[in-house]
Amino acid sequence: MEKKQETFEEKLTKLDEIVKKLERGDVPLDDAVKEFNEAMELAKECDQKLKNAEESLHKLIKEDGSMEDFKEPEEN
Repeated sequence: MEKKQETFEEKLTKLDEIVKKLERGDVPLDDAVKEFNEAMELAKECDQKLKNAEESLHKLIKEDGSMEDFKEPEEN
């Protein structure tokens, strides 16, 4: 069975839920470690998604369809 790919927003919501659960402090240690590891993986995935989005926003599509890095004009 194929796992549905979670959106950035879904991952962020899940990360927020885990953080709130861990902040309450009533999670048994073994469960807390599992939750922490899942939270770290979600944070890593969200960070990568943000970096990819930022990189794509710094690209311009030229008339021939090729990509070019966006450079702000330098001030004199």
